[in-house]
Amino acid sequence: MLIVLLLLLLAAGLAALFFLEPYLVYSADGVRLELPPFFQGQEDTPVTTQPPVVVSTAQPTATPERQEEFRGITLEGTALYDGTAQAQSQQAGANAVIFDMKADDGTLAYISQQEIAQTAGVCAEDPAINAAIQLVNSGELYTVARVSCFRDNTIPRWNNDWAVRGSGGNWRDEGNSRWLSVGNAEARAYVVGICQELAGLGFDEILLDNCGYPVQGRVERISTGEDYDPEQLTGPVEQFFQELQTALADYPEVKVSVVTTPQMLSGVGDTSGLTLTLLEEYSVRVLAAADESGTLPTPEQLSVVPVVEAPGGAEEQWAVLTPPVEF
Repeated sequence: MLIVLLLLLLAAGLAALFFLEPYLVYSADGVRLELPPFFQGQEDTPVTTQPPVVVSTAQPTATPERQEEFRGITLEGTALYDGTAQAQSQQAGANAVIFDMKADDGTLAYISQQEIAQTAGVCAEDPAINAAIQLVNSGELYTVARVSCFRDNTIPRWNNDWAVRGSGGNWRDEGNSRWLSVGNAEARAYVVGICQELAGLGFDEILLDNCGYPVQGRVERISTGEDYDPEQLTGPVEQFFQELQTALADYPEVKVSVVTTPQMLSGVGDTSGLTLTLLEEYSVRVLAAADESGTLPTPEQLSVVPVVEAPGGAEEQWAVLTPPVEF
């Protein structure tokens, strides 16, 4: 009995030693027992940890880049290869040079790869012209390609199906010029293809002129039908802008601008199919000549550049669309 009692006491001592070992504190004064607060009749004090201090630096807000004032002068096509473009622009105080790359008569100032352009003979004759254009466009000059979109006195003679038609054949405006129909998908594709080629040649901006249905001349004599519905003029024009936007997707740096009228900027519709909404959505700026009163409306959502007869003047922005001041 005594032996069993001693063994039990030994086991209890070993168990107590094992249990209390974490609470034994060894010091120079000997060994002492420090029990947790629970065994001393005290409540545990919760240990709180402070969250780490995070120092955040405010990111600077991106400031929209201010668009440079536009002062453009139209130069003769010879300036594309004779080395005078820079000097002429500086002499006129311009910061952009405009080249008429598709004229109102339909001729092109470069060599297009489109079959109908080559068949109709509207391409430039100099076989080196495209390389010369690329060389000019690779410099510091800001270059703009004017495109007379649908006023075209040549291509409609080669393909009447693409033309604005009258009762006697191809309709002509007050200047006796034929027009391609913006309502014709193939005619739109031809103009879009020209703009895409010009973007590929390195122009910084495509300036669209006559980019709708005709507004001057005997428009009431235009034959109505699928390609010309007086009640649905805006739809085909909007489709043209959408197709152009898709074609220029590979050239995001190329801007698109439009020549328009003071009436359009005032919100007054016409027979072109253009609207103020389309101009605001698809153009980076619009060019327009002042009306007879000398005023030019300036909608808040649009950058309006006055078209003037000669460079300079009091305006901060201006554009000369008739070539050029003699150098």
